[in-house]
Amino acid sequence: MAVVSQRHTRHMMAFHGSGAPQHAILAAATVPYYQTVIPAQDVQPDRPIGYGAFGVVWSVTDPRDGKRVALKKMPNVFQNLISAKRVYRELKMLCMFKHENVLSALDILQPPHIDFFEEIYVVTELMQSDLHKIIVSPQPLTSDHVKVFLYQILRGVKYLHCARILHRDIKPGNLLVNSNCVLKICDFGLARVEEPDETIHLTQEVVTQYYRAPEILMGATHYSSAVDIWSVGCIFAELLGRRILFQAQSPIQQLDLITDLLGTPPLDDMRTACQGAKAHMLRQPPKPPSLTALYTLSSQATHEAVHLLSRMLVFNPEKRISATDALAHPYLEEGRLRYHSCMCKCCHNIPAGRQYTVDFEPVCLHPFSYAFEDELTSTHRVKDKLHKFILEQQQGNRVPLCINPNSVAFKSFASSSVAHPSELPPSPHVWD
Repeated sequence: MAVVSQRHTRHMMAFHGSGAPQHAILAAATVPYYQTVIPAQDVQPDRPIGYGAFGVVWSVTDPRDGKRVALKKMPNVFQNLISAKRVYRELKMLCMFKHENVLSALDILQPPHIDFFEEIYVVTELMQSDLHKIIVSPQPLTSDHVKVFLYQILRGVKYLHCARILHRDIKPGNLLVNSNCVLKICDFGLARVEEPDETIHLTQEVVTQYYRAPEILMGATHYSSAVDIWSVGCIFAELLGRRILFQAQSPIQQLDLITDLLGTPPLDDMRTACQGAKAHMLRQPPKPPSLTALYTLSSQATHEAVHLLSRMLVFNPEKRISATDALAHPYLEEGRLRYHSCMCKCCHNIPAGRQYTVDFEPVCLHPFSYAFEDELTSTHRVKDKLHKFILEQQQGNRVPLCINPNSVAFKSFASSSVAHPSELPPSPHVWD
């Protein structure tokens, strides 16, 4: 079994397999095991490719088939109850997801004995880039690119929302993209189940500021899946204009930029805002809406594009378009056709031509249940449940994996850490 921390290497199971490469972080955790032989010229070094508030991601080689995969390291899982429950929730989601535009878990590394169980490693598909890198690159983005990207984002969001899951951190960096333009939503560290009871308070420490919905900026203690649609709208505008739509230095300035575009909202549209935020808004001189400014984003900002964008960027979350309705908008017809003509896995080529699926935008048939969280009353309880959950995921036919302490990159991998608080977005403004 693998121990997932350098200071516990004496408990780590040694990797096996004749001639197993010393460079590889991943190794088989069982005997006997015959490793896929990779020609020396094809060996790629394991390397870090990203990190955030809750995890570090490396590009590594799966020794079972020689394919490159992403390995997400979640350190210090059990430092407090909130953190432990968040990780458990994310793992259960990743193992449940079955959708082309939503990243899911391919494997979870075999855990060590529960006494040394501190970190978790999840294997997912390795994507080549993300939407942020593409937007800021000099690579041209045609209208077809924008439509097929937006279609896939909304297709994935519809699936999540049908599962009653709020992502709560949709941004270009969390939208992974391959060279064939296939897109997957990733990073469910802040995701949770939608809460129908409005009396239950939800945290405002969500969503990177530039993509944060106005109801969260105004201190709403409860919100819906509409917060994700606002984020998608901001990304849509960013794809059109190749720049961040609302790029402010503080949450209050963020709100000011939003009202510069949408105008001062009526009191009814600020129903969920806290009193301090309402008072701030009422102190400001009234602003008229200036949605026509959206036409200046680029030549691709057509009437259809601006119409759909203006349905997403609505101040009142109850009036904001849903993912399902957005997918039915005429602007996305070409994106749907292009995606299903040559990019998706749900349609197939047959001798007679293309055989299309009966459901272009499938829903999640079984909504995600968070009933399991009722039993998670302490970090010890979470640790025990999570350890058992991971072992249950190991019941398949594939050879289990562990960390190889003899790999060249092990020391660097073991010491890699999550983002420092100074690197994270500003916290929400405290109004009252």
